Amino acid sequence: MTPEASIDAPQPLLYHLLELRQRLIYALIGFFAAFILCYTYAEAIFQFLVEPLATLLQEKGSRRLIYTGLTEAFLTYVKVAAFAAAFLSFPVIASQLWMFIAPGLYHKERKVFIPLLMATPVLFLVGAAFAYYVIFPAAYAFFLSFETPGSTGQLPIQLEAKVNEYLSFVMRLIFAFGVSFELPVLLTLLANVGMVSSQGLVTKWRFAVVGIFALAAIITPPDMLSMVGLAIPLIVLYGISILMVRWVEYRRLPSGE
Repeated sequence: MTPEASIDAPQPLLYHLLELRQRLIYALIGFFAAFILCYTYAEAIFQFLVEPLATLLQEKGSRRLIYTGLTEAFLTYVKVAAFAAAFLSFPVIASQLWMFIAPGLYHKERKVFIPLLMATPVLFLVGAAFAYYVIFPAAYAFFLSFETPGSTGQLPIQLEAKVNEYLSFVMRLIFAFGVSFELPVLLTLLANVGMVSSQGLVTKWRFAVVGIFALAAIITPPDMLSMVGLAIPLIVLYGISILMVRWVEYRRLPSGE
């Protein structure tokens, strides 16, 4: 029996469980190593995340972020480090995932899966960058427009943001935009297992647009600009997904057809 044949031969369940445990251990080691590194620079990372808001607040004078719990600032830095470590350690996690599932894939499936695995972090980073550089400034400007100066007989309405609430808001939007931009990867994987087709995606595009706007309304701040800012890129990605699904269907055709 050749080495290739022994690798492709069926393995008992215990072998797969041990292999899964080994891959999870390596992935956790990579994550914790990245976490230690990111915690060292947690303050700088947090300042980067707060920069869109700080830029707008500086135009209004000296402002600040506050925390009201004794452990709030510390836990905020821990969350920042964990959030950044998830980004930094993704190549390690993805490589372990690939080494676990690759032996169970056919050659054609591997050729489809590898580009999708490489596209996943790229699309996530594009979505995160779009949220950070486009959505955040517009959303912050909208919400800060509700501040009112004090006058005789009236109290001013002024933002006093808490560090943990701000971080939760930023992490939720970055994660939501990053995952939403994975739409082409998701639809291509579904097409690869025969659950969707390019013809079906084209036929149901109206329902897809309605669903995209509904999703955008749920995961974005309650303002029209943010909702439309997410919906339009997702509609474009839906069109790209149709082309990718057609590519998968073309690869299934026998040679010469």
